[in-house]
Order: sequence, then structure tokens, then C-alpha cells
Amino acid sequence: MNTNQLSKRLALVASFVPRDTVLADIGSDHAYLPCYLTNKGIISKAIAGEVVKGPYDQAVRNVQANGFGDKIDVRLANGLQAIQPTDGVETVTIAGMGGTLIASILESGKDCLAGVKRIIAQPNIYAIAVRQWAVENGFFIVDEEILLEDGKIYEVVVLERGIAHYTPTELLVGPILKEKASAVFHAKWEREMQEWNRVLTALNQAEQTEEIQQKKASIEYHYELVRKVLAT
Repeated sequence: MNTNQLSKRLALVASFVPRDTVLADIGSDHAYLPCYLTNKGIISKAIAGEVVKGPYDQAVRNVQANGFGDKIDVRLANGLQAIQPTDGVETVTIAGMGGTLIASILESGKDCLAGVKRIIAQPNIYAIAVRQWAVENGFFIVDEEILLEDGKIYEVVVLERGIAHYTPTELLVGPILKEKASAVFHAKWEREMQEWNRVLTALNQAEQTEEIQQKKASIEYHYELVRKVLAT
């Protein structure tokens, strides 16, 4: 992967970035995504935010090496603190983290989202946390995709401002992914159900404390939600 050729995962994220937008790529790592989008002429300018010094330094080098210093501003900052009010950011991308961490970044920095119209999140796991954050903060799901790359399954959740209500099943598996019902979607949840069965077997062999019983009940609840989805 480089600034001209993205992984399938990041290319999918890039496909949801609106043309001529001002982008903030949070957790930008080596700034591959904003460099790619700038190179393709898709975005007008970008903020590449990175909290770790090593990837930040590499992002600076990549931006300079591509001659994008006037288009991409690389900032060493924690989460959405990379965004300043004068930036005019309209689109935020956050990719390659757990859903819980993405939701935490959005929550702790939501004051920085005032002018943001679209959030494109790519959680590696636990996408439900992103969907729950959206519902609680005036965003709704405009699109979702799921893909398999190098044996791993990734989801992309695209949010825009608006109010929507989702069922517990839709929050868990994704309302749009549920309707698309792709082969990768089925594979993901079949894997999850196998893992849940494995965990339930182990929990059934453990001392049945209140905590163990609560864990079993939660797993059984989610297992039944997914079973019904896959059966349709």
C-alpha cells in the first residue's frame, strides 16, 4: 500500500468521500488516504491527524514527498482535537480501529464536529458502538459496506446528520448490511455464531456465578438475533 495504491479496505473508505470536500482523516497513520484522495483530485484539502509521533513523522514525509504540503496539513493531536474551527472540515474519516475506540473519539471530540456533514467509520470490530453513538448524537446511517481482505472482515459505516431509529438487530448487524445480505455478511455472522457457541460451552463448564449467567444471557440474546437474520 502507498499513496497511489490503497488496500481494498481503505479504497472502500475512499469511495464514500464526497468530491471537493474538506477532509479530516483521524488516526491517519502514514497519511495514505488523504494523499491518495489528493492525488486523484477528489478532495480540496485535508487534515491528517495522528496521535503517535512515529506515524505522524512518516505522514509528514509522505505528504512532502508527494508535493502535497499546500493541500494536506499533518497534525500531531489526539482524535478530533486535530480539527480547528477555521479548517471548514466537512467530512471525517476514522479507519482501522475498534468500534468502541471510534465511538470514544467521536464522543470526546464531538464539539469539533460542528460543520461536519459526513462521518465515514471503518471499525475493525464491534461496529455496533459506532451505530449506537450515531443514534445518540443526531446522525443516521446512509450507507454501509462489508468486505473480506486477507482473511479479515471489515465494515464501513457512513453517517450523516439526521434522526433515525434502529432495532437492536439493526444496531448489531447494520440496517443496510442486513438488507444487502452479501456472502461476506453471512460469513461474518456465521463466524461470530461459532465463536459464541465456543464461549457458551466454556461458560457452561464454569462456576455459575451471577456474572457468568449475565454473560451467557447476553451471548444467547445476540445469538438469537443473528440466527433470525441468517434464517431469512
